[in-house]
Amino acid sequence: MTKLQVSWKILAIVFLLAFTFRLISIDQSLWLDEATTARAVSTHSFSEIVTKFSPHDFHPPLYYLTLKVWTAIVGVSEPALRFPSVVFSLLTGWVVYLIGKELKNKKTGLYAAIFFLFNPLIVYYSQEARMYMMVTFLLTSLLYYLLRCSNPKNKIKKKDMVLVNILMVLSMLTFYGSAFFILAFYIFTWRKKATFQQVSVYLPGFIIGLLLVEPLLTVQLLNAQETLKIVPNWASVLGKANLKNLLLIPVKFSMGRITFEPKPLYYTVAFFWVGFLFYVAARKARQYKFLSTLFVLSIFLGFLFSFFRPLLQYFRFIYLVPIFCLLLALGSQTKAQRVRILLGFFFFSCVYLFNPAFHREDWKGLRTSLTMVSKVYSVPTANDPILYYKHDIEIKDIRSITQGSEDSLIIVPYAAEIYGFDYVKALKTKGYFRIQVM
Repeated sequence: MTKLQVSWKILAIVFLLAFTFRLISIDQSLWLDEATTARAVSTHSFSEIVTKFSPHDFHPPLYYLTLKVWTAIVGVSEPALRFPSVVFSLLTGWVVYLIGKELKNKKTGLYAAIFFLFNPLIVYYSQEARMYMMVTFLLTSLLYYLLRCSNPKNKIKKKDMVLVNILMVLSMLTFYGSAFFILAFYIFTWRKKATFQQVSVYLPGFIIGLLLVEPLLTVQLLNAQETLKIVPNWASVLGKANLKNLLLIPVKFSMGRITFEPKPLYYTVAFFWVGFLFYVAARKARQYKFLSTLFVLSIFLGFLFSFFRPLLQYFRFIYLVPIFCLLLALGSQTKAQRVRILLGFFFFSCVYLFNPAFHREDWKGLRTSLTMVSKVYSVPTANDPILYYKHDIEIKDIRSITQGSEDSLIIVPYAAEIYGFDYVKALKTKGYFRIQVM
């Protein structure tokens, strides 16, 4: 058997394991945002997604339109909604392999792909019916073609230039945060003293993308501004520009979404594990300045922007995990180090997959509790997961309860704290003392 055959065999095994890994617990309960995704694609036409749903959302519509096509064929069950993210994560793993091979060799590409495919944060979001894996695939593909175009060993092909611009457009239509990645590339190119002619070939995609999203983005920003005024704690949910949110990015990139008690132990584990990984990744940061600059500058631009419009949440930068994994593969010098990284990622991924405590909000379980219930009170933004699992229930705004309007109430207080609404106090002032909270 030749080395080439062995390489393909190993790749096939890795991707098969990664695919199987992603099927574990894929039918867990949808959480709030996923249920909103389900409502968008199941109750709106293609045109309505753009004209009715998106203006009140915070993202461009391409992911929803893509998912609309898929769910029209397979339905809106939990696995069906999440399967595109599974596919996008696997496709991204393949592109990461190609980038590693382009930068150094097949071995580097293989390790980078393995690190990515079993990274705990990637495993988590590859099981989520949101746009994050789609944009990660698009921006990683963009990175691949940018590297091909900038490699002096390669003859620049017109096809690659066209693909760069197409990927920029698609990325901007999928996730606005793509702009930080693209702008970081422009800044890096400018710092390398590239001529305008050299840079101009990369501009059409970004400009077209901006022009396409501008009308919708303007409306969304106005709506977001109003939401920030009427929802006291909404800025904290979106991610204010502060040190805590900034530090969470490397922590979550390394450990995924799990946390545990006691906190001193968690912080100690995080300190040493994150320190080890970023020490390894930083070894080749100078040699591969393009990767390290894109990584750091994308986060820095997002941090600056968050002083004006809060969005500094680690998952909004998940498209940088492929770069992180590439730097890990390039910086790890021994087999023992690579095994240690993989085992760490695998461990944290397994903790998430096999421990229901780290799964998403259990709205599916709530359905059992509401079997004999015909009406509940809730904050309107929490309606989607309730209705996804119990279509026939009546939901009323928790803030609309009047003095003695009913003998008994069932409350689903999800997001009440974000709205700054003390529902317990409000209900007691209206004569309700035994409050059943779901």
